[in-house]
Amino acid sequence: MRDKINQSWCEVLKGEFEKSYFQSLVAFVDNAYSSTVVYPEREKVFEAFNRTPFDKVKAVIIGQDPYHEPGQAQGLSFYVPEGVKPPPSLRNIAQELGKMPDLLSWADQGVLLLNTTLTVQAHKPLSHQGKGWEIFTDAAIKALSEKRGNIVFILWGSYAQKKGALIDDSKHFIIKSAHPSPLSAYRGFFGSKPFSRTNDFLVSKNIAPIQW
Repeated sequence: MRDKINQSWCEVLKGEFEKSYFQSLVAFVDNAYSSTVVYPEREKVFEAFNRTPFDKVKAVIIGQDPYHEPGQAQGLSFYVPEGVKPPPSLRNIAQELGKMPDLLSWADQGVLLLNTTLTVQAHKPLSHQGKGWEIFTDAAIKALSEKRGNIVFILWGSYAQKKGALIDDSKHFIIKSAHPSPLSAYRGFFGSKPFSRTNDFLVSKNIAPIQW
């Protein structure tokens, strides 16, 4: 799978590809794609990394695992393609922003839309958790924390917020709030202003803001 990931990330994460957990993960994913329906399509598994190279990352939005229904998952957290009904969390993100967001544009501008698990079996949310993906994506978060500076990490909900332990907050800006899910959006997501707060920080560091 390593030949499917952007070269900048491949250099940073090259040590992970040789580890036993990653070899086991490759075997699991290969079997899953050959024996079940898995999302996203295989060539989109590393889409977040390929859209947003390591040295271009300005902000990170951490999701959990891919959408699990047909046509939804494209390898970017919270994103669905045009023509697919926006899931509730994405609609709430749009409500907070004041318009339906163009997440592809976000990714191209330096917003890493990272799910911590990169594959899922159709109709079975969280089905590929605990297989090794979290170790790999934790390594990506740690690499950003250690090797880069002045990145905004947007942590929505308790699951994402646990990843704060991997981030050096003396070098980076962490934004925490409730998740945009309908179950929690009214308990602290709405009104949290993650987009303007991100840009305020970036501008304060002489970094071009995101056109949200």
